[in-house]
Amino acid sequence: MSFPLLTATAALPALGAVATAAVPAARRTAAKWLALTVSLATLALAITVLVRFDPDGSRYQLTESHAWIKDFGVRYELGVDGIAVALIALTALLIPFIVLAGWHDADPLETGSRRWRPTQGFFALILAVEAMVIISFEATDVFLFYIFFEAMLIPMYFLIGGFGDRAHEHGEEAAATQRSYAAVKFLLYNLAGGLIMLAAVIGLYVVAGNFSLTQIAEARANGSLHMATSTERWLFLGFFFAFAVKAPLWPLHTWLPNAMQESTAPVAVLITAVVDKVGTFAMLRFCLQLFPEASKWATPVILVLALISIVYGALLAVGQRDIKRLVAYASISHFGFIIMGIFAMTSQGQSGATLYMVNHGISTAALMLVAGFLISRRGSRLIADYGGVQKVAPVLAGTFLIGGLATLSLPGLAPFVSEFLVLVGTFTRYPVIGVIATFGIVLAALYTLVLYQRTMTGPVRPEVSAMPDLRVRELVVVAPLIVLLIFLGVYPKPVTDIVNPAVKQTMSDVQKKDPKPEVEAAK
Repeated sequence: MSFPLLTATAALPALGAVATAAVPAARRTAAKWLALTVSLATLALAITVLVRFDPDGSRYQLTESHAWIKDFGVRYELGVDGIAVALIALTALLIPFIVLAGWHDADPLETGSRRWRPTQGFFALILAVEAMVIISFEATDVFLFYIFFEAMLIPMYFLIGGFGDRAHEHGEEAAATQRSYAAVKFLLYNLAGGLIMLAAVIGLYVVAGNFSLTQIAEARANGSLHMATSTERWLFLGFFFAFAVKAPLWPLHTWLPNAMQESTAPVAVLITAVVDKVGTFAMLRFCLQLFPEASKWATPVILVLALISIVYGALLAVGQRDIKRLVAYASISHFGFIIMGIFAMTSQGQSGATLYMVNHGISTAALMLVAGFLISRRGSRLIADYGGVQKVAPVLAGTFLIGGLATLSLPGLAPFVSEFLVLVGTFTRYPVIGVIATFGIVLAALYTLVLYQRTMTGPVRPEVSAMPDLRVRELVVVAPLIVLLIFLGVYPKPVTDIVNPAVKQTMSDVQKKDPKPEVEAAK
Protein backbone atom coordinates (compact mmCIF):
# COMPACT_ATOMS: atom_id res chain seq x y z
CA MET A 1 0.00 0.00 0.00
CA SER A 2 1.46 3.34 -1.05
CA PHE A 3 1.84 6.23 1.35
CA PRO A 4 -1.42 8.30 1.47
CA LEU A 5 0.26 11.56 0.47
CA LEU A 6 -2.94 13.52 -0.14
CA THR A 7 -4.42 12.49 3.19
CA ALA A 8 -1.18 13.43 4.95
CA THR A 9 -1.12 16.85 3.30
CA ALA A 10 -4.55 17.66 4.74
CA ALA A 11 -4.19 15.74 8.01
CA LEU A 12 -0.95 17.41 9.08
CA PRO A 13 -2.40 20.93 9.51
CA ALA A 14 -5.52 19.41 11.11
CA LEU A 15 -3.40 17.62 13.72
CA GLY A 16 -1.28 20.76 14.04
CA ALA A 17 -4.42 22.76 14.81
CA VAL A 18 -5.33 20.39 17.64
CA ALA A 19 -1.77 20.44 19.02
CA THR A 20 -1.55 24.23 18.82
CA ALA A 21 -4.87 24.67 20.60
CA ALA A 22 -3.65 22.35 23.37
CA VAL A 23 -0.56 24.42 24.17
CA PRO A 24 -0.90 25.96 27.65
CA ALA A 25 -2.10 29.56 27.72
CA ALA A 26 1.16 30.75 29.25
CA ARG A 27 3.16 29.36 26.31
CA ARG A 28 1.92 31.68 23.58
CA THR A 29 5.29 31.88 21.83
CA ALA A 30 5.55 28.09 21.73
CA ALA A 31 2.11 27.95 20.07
CA LYS A 32 3.25 30.39 17.39
CA TRP A 33 6.39 28.42 16.60
CA LEU A 34 4.44 25.17 16.54
CA ALA A 35 1.94 26.61 14.05
CA LEU A 36 4.75 27.95 11.86
CA THR A 37 6.57 24.60 11.95
CA VAL A 38 3.41 22.70 11.00
CA SER A 39 2.69 25.12 8.14
CA LEU A 40 6.22 24.70 6.78
CA ALA A 41 5.96 20.91 7.04
CA THR A 42 2.65 21.08 5.16
CA LEU A 43 4.37 23.16 2.49
CA ALA A 44 7.00 20.42 2.18
CA LEU A 45 4.25 17.82 1.63
CA ALA A 46 2.56 20.08 -0.93
CA ILE A 47 5.86 20.39 -2.79
CA THR A 48 6.11 16.59 -2.75
CA VAL A 49 2.63 16.38 -4.31
CA LEU A 50 3.75 18.91 -6.93
CA VAL A 51 6.92 16.94 -7.74
CA ARG A 52 5.15 13.58 -7.94
CA PHE A 53 2.36 14.89 -10.14
CA ASP A 54 2.85 14.11 -13.83
CA PRO A 55 1.08 16.69 -16.05
CA ASP A 56 1.08 14.22 -18.94
CA GLY A 57 -0.25 11.36 -16.84
CA SER A 58 -3.81 10.37 -15.98
CA ARG A 59 -6.33 13.06 -15.11
CA TYR A 60 -6.53 12.31 -11.38
CA GLN A 61 -3.36 11.15 -9.70
CA LEU A 62 -2.18 10.10 -6.22
CA THR A 63 -5.70 8.77 -5.77
CA GLU A 64 -7.07 7.26 -2.57
CA SER A 65 -10.39 5.47 -2.25
CA HIS A 66 -11.93 3.85 0.83
CA ALA A 67 -15.46 2.91 1.79
CA TRP A 68 -17.00 5.35 4.23
CA ILE A 69 -20.82 5.23 4.42
CA LYS A 70 -21.59 2.15 2.33
CA ASP A 71 -25.38 2.33 2.59
CA PHE A 72 -25.42 5.71 0.87
CA GLY A 73 -22.56 5.20 -1.56
CA VAL A 74 -20.31 7.73 0.19
CA ARG A 75 -16.60 7.07 -0.18
CA TYR A 76 -13.44 8.73 1.05
CA GLU A 77 -12.06 9.49 -2.43
CA LEU A 78 -9.18 11.83 -3.13
CA GLY A 79 -7.33 12.72 -6.31
CA VAL A 80 -5.67 15.73 -7.86
CA ASP A 81 -5.48 17.15 -11.34
CA GLY A 82 -3.19 19.99 -12.42
CA ILE A 83 -5.59 22.70 -11.27
CA ALA A 84 -5.91 21.19 -7.79
CA VAL A 85 -2.14 20.72 -7.49
CA ALA A 86 -1.51 24.39 -8.32
CA LEU A 87 -4.06 25.58 -5.74
CA ILE A 88 -2.82 23.20 -3.04
CA ALA A 89 0.68 24.58 -3.60
CA LEU A 90 -0.67 28.15 -3.39
CA THR A 91 -2.50 27.41 -0.13
CA ALA A 92 0.47 25.69 1.49
CA LEU A 93 2.76 28.51 0.34
CA LEU A 94 0.63 31.32 1.76
CA ILE A 95 -0.14 29.86 5.19
CA PRO A 96 3.41 30.25 6.63
CA PHE A 97 3.40 33.91 5.50
CA ILE A 98 -0.05 34.38 7.06
CA VAL A 99 1.22 32.90 10.33
CA LEU A 100 4.33 35.10 10.33
CA ALA A 101 2.38 38.22 9.39
CA GLY A 102 -0.09 37.59 12.21
CA TRP A 103 2.62 36.85 14.76
CA HIS A 104 1.37 39.55 17.17
CA ASP A 105 -2.23 39.88 15.98
CA ALA A 106 -3.59 37.62 18.72
CA ASP A 107 -1.40 38.86 21.55
CA PRO A 108 -3.35 39.94 24.67
CA LEU A 109 -4.81 43.41 24.50
CA GLU A 110 -3.81 46.17 26.86
CA THR A 111 -4.33 45.69 30.58
CA GLY A 112 -7.90 46.37 31.62
CA SER A 113 -9.47 45.41 28.30
CA ARG A 114 -12.60 43.37 28.59
CA ARG A 115 -11.63 41.31 25.59
CA TRP A 116 -9.34 38.32 25.93
CA ARG A 117 -7.56 37.05 22.82
CA PRO A 118 -6.53 33.37 23.01
CA THR A 119 -3.31 33.33 20.98
CA GLN A 120 -3.30 29.57 20.58
CA GLY A 121 -6.82 29.62 19.20
CA PHE A 122 -5.93 32.14 16.50
CA PHE A 123 -3.16 30.01 15.01
CA ALA A 124 -5.05 26.75 15.53
CA LEU A 125 -7.98 28.14 13.53
CA ILE A 126 -5.69 29.18 10.67
CA LEU A 127 -4.29 25.64 10.47
CA ALA A 128 -7.80 24.19 10.62
CA VAL A 129 -8.84 26.32 7.65
CA GLU A 130 -5.76 25.20 5.75
CA ALA A 131 -6.61 21.54 6.33
CA MET A 132 -10.20 21.97 5.14
CA VAL A 133 -9.25 23.97 2.06
CA ILE A 134 -6.62 21.42 1.01
CA ILE A 135 -8.96 18.45 1.34
CA SER A 136 -11.61 20.41 -0.61
CA PHE A 137 -9.14 20.65 -3.48
CA GLU A 138 -8.41 16.92 -3.19
CA ALA A 139 -11.91 15.47 -2.77
CA THR A 140 -13.38 13.59 -5.74
CA ASP A 141 -16.41 12.43 -3.78
CA VAL A 142 -19.10 15.12 -3.96
CA PHE A 143 -20.40 14.48 -0.44
CA LEU A 144 -16.90 14.53 1.03
CA PHE A 145 -16.25 17.83 -0.74
CA TYR A 146 -19.51 19.28 0.56
CA ILE A 147 -18.66 18.45 4.18
CA PHE A 148 -15.40 20.38 4.14
CA PHE A 149 -16.77 23.11 1.86
CA GLU A 150 -19.21 23.89 4.68
CA ALA A 151 -17.01 23.00 7.66
CA MET A 152 -14.42 25.66 6.82
CA LEU A 153 -17.05 28.29 7.63
CA ILE A 154 -16.79 27.50 11.35
CA PRO A 155 -13.11 28.43 11.93
CA MET A 156 -13.48 31.37 9.54
CA TYR A 157 -16.44 32.66 11.56
CA PHE A 158 -14.37 32.70 14.74
CA LEU A 159 -11.35 34.25 13.01
CA ILE A 160 -13.48 37.13 11.74
CA GLY A 161 -15.61 37.61 14.84
CA GLY A 162 -13.06 36.87 17.54
CA PHE A 163 -9.80 38.24 16.17
CA GLY A 164 -10.72 41.41 14.34
CA ASP A 165 -8.61 44.39 13.42
CA ARG A 166 -7.62 46.61 16.33
CA ALA A 167 -7.60 49.73 14.13
CA HIS A 168 -11.12 51.08 14.62
CA GLU A 169 -11.96 54.75 14.78
CA HIS A 170 -15.01 54.32 17.05
CA GLY A 171 -13.49 52.39 19.95
CA GLU A 172 -13.55 48.83 21.22
CA GLU A 173 -17.30 48.49 21.73
CA ALA A 174 -18.09 49.60 18.18
CA ALA A 175 -15.30 47.38 16.86
CA ALA A 176 -16.77 44.32 18.60
CA THR A 177 -20.22 45.08 17.17
CA GLN A 178 -18.87 45.49 13.64
CA ARG A 179 -16.86 42.29 13.91
CA SER A 180 -19.89 40.34 15.05
CA TYR A 181 -21.96 41.77 12.20
CA ALA A 182 -19.30 40.89 9.61
CA ALA A 183 -18.87 37.36 10.98
CA VAL A 184 -22.61 36.65 11.08
CA LYS A 185 -23.10 38.07 7.58
CA PHE A 186 -20.25 35.89 6.28
CA LEU A 187 -21.76 32.82 7.92
CA LEU A 188 -25.36 33.42 6.82
CA TYR A 189 -24.49 34.09 3.19
CA ASN A 190 -22.29 31.03 2.90
CA LEU A 191 -24.67 28.80 4.88
CA ALA A 192 -27.50 29.81 2.57
CA GLY A 193 -25.40 28.83 -0.43
CA GLY A 194 -24.40 25.61 1.26
CA LEU A 195 -27.98 24.60 2.08
CA ILE A 196 -29.03 25.08 -1.53
CA MET A 197 -26.03 23.04 -2.60
CA LEU A 198 -27.00 20.29 -0.15
CA ALA A 199 -30.36 19.96 -1.88
CA ALA A 200 -28.51 19.68 -5.21
CA VAL A 201 -26.10 17.09 -3.78
CA ILE A 202 -29.05 14.97 -2.65
CA GLY A 203 -30.67 15.40 -6.05
CA LEU A 204 -27.47 14.28 -7.75
CA TYR A 205 -27.42 11.13 -5.62
CA VAL A 206 -31.04 10.37 -6.50
CA VAL A 207 -30.21 10.65 -10.21
CA ALA A 208 -26.77 8.99 -10.23
CA GLY A 209 -26.95 6.57 -7.29
CA ASN A 210 -23.53 7.57 -5.92
CA PHE A 211 -21.40 10.62 -5.10
CA SER A 212 -18.22 9.73 -7.01
CA LEU A 213 -17.21 12.55 -9.34
CA THR A 214 -15.22 10.24 -11.59
CA GLN A 215 -17.94 7.58 -11.82
CA ILE A 216 -20.70 10.10 -12.54
CA ALA A 217 -18.62 11.94 -15.15
CA GLU A 218 -17.66 8.65 -16.83
CA ALA A 219 -21.26 7.45 -16.85
CA ARG A 220 -22.37 10.72 -18.41
CA ALA A 221 -19.63 10.53 -21.04
CA ASN A 222 -20.45 6.95 -22.14
CA GLY A 223 -24.20 7.54 -22.12
CA SER A 224 -25.07 5.13 -19.30
CA LEU A 225 -26.34 8.01 -17.15
CA HIS A 226 -28.83 10.41 -18.67
CA MET A 227 -30.19 13.50 -16.92
CA ALA A 228 -33.29 15.27 -18.11
CA THR A 229 -32.50 18.79 -19.29
CA SER A 230 -34.53 20.45 -16.55
CA THR A 231 -32.99 18.20 -13.87
CA GLU A 232 -29.46 18.97 -14.98
CA ARG A 233 -30.16 22.70 -15.02
CA TRP A 234 -31.65 22.73 -11.53
CA LEU A 235 -28.76 20.70 -10.12
CA PHE A 236 -26.27 22.98 -11.84
CA LEU A 237 -27.93 26.06 -10.35
CA GLY A 238 -27.80 24.53 -6.87
CA PHE A 239 -24.07 23.90 -7.11
CA PHE A 240 -23.27 27.14 -8.90
CA PHE A 241 -25.16 29.30 -6.40
CA ALA A 242 -23.04 28.01 -3.51
CA PHE A 243 -19.83 28.47 -5.47
CA ALA A 244 -20.85 31.97 -6.59
CA VAL A 245 -21.39 33.02 -2.97
CA LYS A 246 -17.96 31.73 -2.02
CA ALA A 247 -16.28 33.18 -5.12
CA PRO A 248 -17.81 35.94 -4.59
CA LEU A 249 -19.82 36.88 -7.68
CA TRP A 250 -22.10 39.90 -7.94
CA PRO A 251 -24.78 40.21 -6.51
CA LEU A 252 -23.83 37.59 -3.88
CA HIS A 253 -20.65 39.43 -2.90
CA THR A 254 -21.78 41.81 -0.17
CA TRP A 255 -20.38 39.76 2.71
CA LEU A 256 -16.78 40.13 1.50
CA PRO A 257 -16.11 43.88 2.10
CA ASN A 258 -17.41 43.64 5.67
CA ALA A 259 -15.46 40.46 6.40
CA MET A 260 -12.18 41.83 5.05
CA GLN A 261 -12.62 45.22 6.69
CA GLU A 262 -13.14 43.78 10.16
CA SER A 263 -10.53 41.00 9.93
CA THR A 264 -6.85 41.29 10.64
CA ALA A 265 -4.78 41.58 7.46
CA PRO A 266 -3.60 37.91 7.60
CA VAL A 267 -7.19 36.68 8.02
CA ALA A 268 -8.29 38.95 5.16
CA VAL A 269 -5.64 37.25 3.01
CA LEU A 270 -6.88 33.86 4.18
CA ILE A 271 -10.40 34.79 3.05
CA THR A 272 -9.73 36.17 -0.41
CA ALA A 273 -6.47 34.45 -1.41
CA VAL A 274 -7.26 30.97 -0.06
CA VAL A 275 -10.86 30.25 0.97
CA ASP A 276 -12.59 32.07 -1.90
CA LYS A 277 -10.53 30.09 -4.42
CA VAL A 278 -12.51 26.99 -3.44
CA GLY A 279 -15.55 28.56 -5.12
CA THR A 280 -13.92 29.21 -8.48
CA PHE A 281 -12.06 25.88 -8.37
CA ALA A 282 -15.35 24.05 -7.75
CA MET A 283 -16.92 25.71 -10.80
CA LEU A 284 -14.25 24.06 -12.92
CA ARG A 285 -14.25 20.69 -11.17
CA PHE A 286 -17.94 20.13 -10.44
CA CYS A 287 -20.14 22.48 -12.50
CA LEU A 288 -18.44 21.95 -15.84
CA GLN A 289 -17.63 18.27 -15.36
CA LEU A 290 -20.94 17.09 -13.87
CA PHE A 291 -23.31 19.39 -15.75
CA PRO A 292 -21.70 20.27 -19.11
CA GLU A 293 -24.91 21.03 -21.00
CA ALA A 294 -26.32 23.16 -18.20
CA SER A 295 -22.99 25.00 -17.95
CA LYS A 296 -23.25 25.95 -21.61
CA TRP A 297 -26.90 26.91 -21.15
CA ALA A 298 -26.07 29.26 -18.25
CA THR A 299 -22.92 30.74 -19.81
CA PRO A 300 -24.44 33.96 -21.25
CA VAL A 301 -25.98 34.98 -17.91
CA ILE A 302 -22.87 34.05 -15.93
CA LEU A 303 -20.65 36.07 -18.28
CA VAL A 304 -22.88 39.11 -17.79
CA LEU A 305 -22.72 38.68 -14.00
CA ALA A 306 -18.93 38.32 -14.20
CA LEU A 307 -18.73 41.46 -16.31
CA ILE A 308 -20.82 43.36 -13.78
CA SER A 309 -18.50 42.11 -11.01
CA ILE A 310 -15.46 43.38 -12.93
CA VAL A 311 -16.78 46.89 -13.52
CA TYR A 312 -18.85 47.25 -10.35
CA GLY A 313 -16.04 46.05 -8.06
CA ALA A 314 -13.52 48.35 -9.71
CA LEU A 315 -15.85 51.37 -9.60
CA LEU A 316 -16.56 50.89 -5.90
CA ALA A 317 -12.85 50.40 -5.20
CA VAL A 318 -12.18 53.83 -6.70
CA GLY A 319 -14.48 55.51 -4.19
CA GLN A 320 -13.35 53.73 -1.01
CA ARG A 321 -11.98 55.60 2.01
CA ASP A 322 -10.92 52.42 3.82
CA ILE A 323 -7.79 50.61 2.60
CA LYS A 324 -9.13 47.11 3.33
CA ARG A 325 -12.49 47.75 1.69
CA LEU A 326 -10.65 49.00 -1.38
CA VAL A 327 -8.72 45.73 -1.63
CA ALA A 328 -11.96 43.80 -1.04
CA TYR A 329 -13.76 45.49 -3.94
CA ALA A 330 -10.66 45.08 -6.12
CA SER A 331 -10.82 41.35 -5.36
CA ILE A 332 -14.48 41.22 -6.41
CA SER A 333 -13.39 42.72 -9.73
CA HIS A 334 -10.58 40.16 -10.07
CA PHE A 335 -12.89 37.25 -9.29
CA GLY A 336 -15.09 38.54 -12.09
CA PHE A 337 -12.16 38.04 -14.46
CA ILE A 338 -11.60 34.51 -13.13
CA ILE A 339 -15.24 33.49 -13.58
CA MET A 340 -15.35 35.13 -17.01
CA GLY A 341 -12.32 33.08 -18.05
CA ILE A 342 -13.89 29.85 -16.79
CA PHE A 343 -17.15 30.32 -18.67
CA ALA A 344 -15.63 31.76 -21.84
CA MET A 345 -15.26 28.06 -22.71
CA THR A 346 -11.89 28.49 -24.40
CA SER A 347 -8.57 26.93 -23.45
CA GLN A 348 -6.92 30.37 -23.17
CA GLY A 349 -9.71 31.62 -20.93
CA GLN A 350 -9.67 28.64 -18.59
CA SER A 351 -5.86 28.48 -18.45
CA GLY A 352 -5.84 32.20 -17.70
CA ALA A 353 -8.53 31.78 -15.03
CA THR A 354 -6.58 29.03 -13.28
CA LEU A 355 -3.36 31.01 -13.50
CA TYR A 356 -5.30 34.04 -12.25
CA MET A 357 -6.33 32.13 -9.13
CA VAL A 358 -2.68 31.51 -8.31
CA ASN A 359 -1.46 34.99 -9.25
CA HIS A 360 -4.32 36.78 -7.52
CA GLY A 361 -3.55 34.85 -4.34
CA ILE A 362 0.09 35.98 -4.41
CA SER A 363 -0.58 39.61 -5.41
CA THR A 364 -3.43 40.11 -2.94
CA ALA A 365 -1.34 38.56 -0.17
CA ALA A 366 1.53 40.93 -0.94
CA LEU A 367 -0.66 44.05 -1.06
CA MET A 368 -2.88 43.23 1.90
CA LEU A 369 -0.08 42.10 4.21
CA VAL A 370 1.94 45.25 3.53
CA ALA A 371 -1.26 47.26 4.06
CA GLY A 372 -1.68 45.44 7.36
CA PHE A 373 1.84 46.38 8.44
CA LEU A 374 1.03 49.98 7.51
CA ILE A 375 -2.27 50.00 9.40
CA SER A 376 -0.72 48.45 12.52
CA ARG A 377 1.80 51.31 12.66
CA ARG A 378 -0.71 54.13 12.27
CA GLY A 379 -3.71 52.50 13.94
CA SER A 380 -6.09 53.55 11.18
CA ARG A 381 -7.54 51.98 8.04
CA LEU A 382 -8.59 55.33 6.56
CA ILE A 383 -6.68 56.48 3.48
CA ALA A 384 -7.01 60.13 4.53
CA ASP A 385 -4.95 59.48 7.70
CA TYR A 386 -1.79 58.84 5.69
CA GLY A 387 0.56 60.87 3.53
CA GLY A 388 4.26 61.02 2.79
CA VAL A 389 4.99 57.49 4.04
CA GLN A 390 7.55 56.84 1.30
CA LYS A 391 9.82 59.49 2.81
CA VAL A 392 9.95 57.87 6.25
CA ALA A 393 9.49 54.18 5.32
CA PRO A 394 10.77 53.73 1.75
CA VAL A 395 10.94 49.91 1.82
CA LEU A 396 7.36 49.65 3.06
CA ALA A 397 6.25 52.11 0.38
CA GLY A 398 8.19 50.27 -2.33
CA THR A 399 6.71 46.87 -1.53
CA PHE A 400 3.27 48.45 -1.28
CA LEU A 401 3.77 49.90 -4.76
CA ILE A 402 4.82 46.57 -6.27
CA GLY A 403 1.81 44.84 -4.70
CA GLY A 404 -0.41 47.58 -6.09
CA LEU A 405 1.11 47.40 -9.56
CA ALA A 406 0.57 43.64 -9.56
CA THR A 407 -3.07 44.26 -8.63
CA LEU A 408 -3.51 46.46 -11.71
CA SER A 409 -1.81 43.75 -13.83
CA LEU A 410 1.26 45.69 -14.88
CA PRO A 411 3.21 43.87 -17.64
CA GLY A 412 6.16 42.05 -16.10
CA LEU A 413 4.24 41.06 -12.98
CA ALA A 414 2.38 37.76 -12.61
CA PRO A 415 -1.30 38.87 -12.86
CA PHE A 416 -0.71 40.47 -16.27
CA VAL A 417 -0.19 37.11 -17.99
CA SER A 418 -3.34 35.58 -16.50
CA GLU A 419 -5.50 38.63 -17.18
CA PHE A 420 -4.22 38.78 -20.76
CA LEU A 421 -5.08 35.11 -21.32
CA VAL A 422 -8.57 35.59 -19.86
CA LEU A 423 -9.25 38.58 -22.10
CA VAL A 424 -7.90 36.84 -25.21
CA GLY A 425 -9.90 33.70 -24.45
CA THR A 426 -13.06 35.70 -23.87
CA PHE A 427 -12.63 37.94 -26.91
CA THR A 428 -12.27 35.03 -29.33
CA ARG A 429 -15.77 33.79 -28.46
CA TYR A 430 -17.50 36.84 -26.91
CA PRO A 431 -15.82 39.95 -28.34
CA VAL A 432 -18.27 42.49 -26.88
CA ILE A 433 -17.85 41.17 -23.34
CA GLY A 434 -14.07 41.01 -23.80
CA VAL A 435 -13.93 44.64 -24.91
CA ILE A 436 -16.11 45.92 -22.05
CA ALA A 437 -14.08 43.92 -19.51
CA THR A 438 -10.94 45.84 -20.46
CA PHE A 439 -12.54 48.86 -18.81
CA GLY A 440 -11.84 47.11 -15.51
CA ILE A 441 -8.11 47.37 -16.21
CA VAL A 442 -8.39 51.15 -16.60
CA LEU A 443 -10.28 51.43 -13.32
CA ALA A 444 -7.72 49.18 -11.60
CA ALA A 445 -4.96 51.60 -12.59
CA LEU A 446 -7.05 54.44 -11.19
CA TYR A 447 -7.81 53.00 -7.75
CA THR A 448 -4.33 51.57 -7.27
CA LEU A 449 -2.39 54.68 -8.22
CA VAL A 450 -4.73 56.99 -6.33
CA LEU A 451 -4.33 54.80 -3.23
CA TYR A 452 -0.56 54.97 -3.50
CA GLN A 453 -0.56 58.70 -4.15
CA ARG A 454 -2.76 59.53 -1.16
CA THR A 455 -0.97 57.29 1.32
CA MET A 456 2.67 57.32 0.25
CA THR A 457 3.38 60.63 -1.51
CA GLY A 458 2.98 64.30 -0.64
CA PRO A 459 3.90 66.06 2.59
CA VAL A 460 4.69 63.87 5.59
CA ARG A 461 1.78 63.94 8.02
CA PRO A 462 2.84 64.43 11.65
CA GLU A 463 1.18 61.14 12.64
CA VAL A 464 3.45 59.12 10.32
CA SER A 465 6.67 61.10 10.74
CA ALA A 466 8.10 58.54 13.20
CA MET A 467 6.77 55.48 11.38
CA PRO A 468 9.38 52.67 11.31
CA ASP A 469 10.20 50.84 8.09
CA LEU A 470 9.62 47.11 7.58
CA ARG A 471 11.24 44.91 10.20
CA VAL A 472 13.08 41.66 9.52
CA ARG A 473 10.04 39.44 10.17
CA GLU A 474 7.93 41.60 7.87
CA LEU A 475 10.56 41.51 5.13
CA VAL A 476 10.67 37.71 5.39
CA VAL A 477 6.92 37.74 4.74
CA VAL A 478 6.88 40.21 1.85
CA ALA A 479 10.13 39.59 -0.06
CA PRO A 480 9.34 36.03 -1.29
CA LEU A 481 5.91 37.16 -2.52
CA ILE A 482 7.47 40.02 -4.48
CA VAL A 483 10.03 37.63 -5.99
CA LEU A 484 7.25 35.25 -7.04
CA LEU A 485 5.25 38.07 -8.63
CA ILE A 486 8.23 39.03 -10.75
CA PHE A 487 9.28 35.46 -11.57
CA LEU A 488 5.81 34.30 -12.66
CA GLY A 489 5.34 37.57 -14.54
CA VAL A 490 8.42 36.84 -16.64
CA TYR A 491 8.20 33.03 -16.74
CA PRO A 492 4.71 31.59 -16.04
CA LYS A 493 5.51 28.29 -17.80
CA PRO A 494 5.96 26.21 -14.60
CA VAL A 495 2.32 26.84 -13.68
CA THR A 496 0.82 26.69 -17.18
CA ASP A 497 2.56 23.37 -17.89
CA ILE A 498 0.77 21.88 -14.87
CA VAL A 499 -2.71 23.28 -15.47
CA ASN A 500 -3.03 23.13 -19.27
CA PRO A 501 -3.64 19.35 -19.54
CA ALA A 502 -6.42 19.64 -16.93
CA VAL A 503 -7.92 22.55 -18.85
CA LYS A 504 -7.96 20.44 -22.03
CA GLN A 505 -9.84 17.73 -20.13
CA THR A 506 -12.37 20.27 -18.91
CA MET A 507 -12.86 21.59 -22.45
CA SER A 508 -13.46 18.00 -23.53
CA ASP A 509 -16.05 17.55 -20.76
CA VAL A 510 -18.16 20.40 -22.10
CA GLN A 511 -17.41 19.37 -25.71
CA LYS A 512 -16.05 22.77 -26.64
CA LYS A 513 -13.25 23.62 -29.05
CA ASP A 514 -11.43 26.89 -29.40
CA PRO A 515 -12.78 29.14 -32.18
CA LYS A 516 -10.66 29.07 -35.30
CA PRO A 517 -8.71 32.29 -35.89
CA GLU A 518 -10.05 34.49 -38.69
CA VAL A 519 -6.57 34.68 -40.18
CA GLU A 520 -4.51 31.49 -40.33
CA ALA A 521 -0.96 31.76 -39.03
CA ALA A 522 1.75 31.62 -41.69
CA LYS A 523 3.45 28.25 -41.94
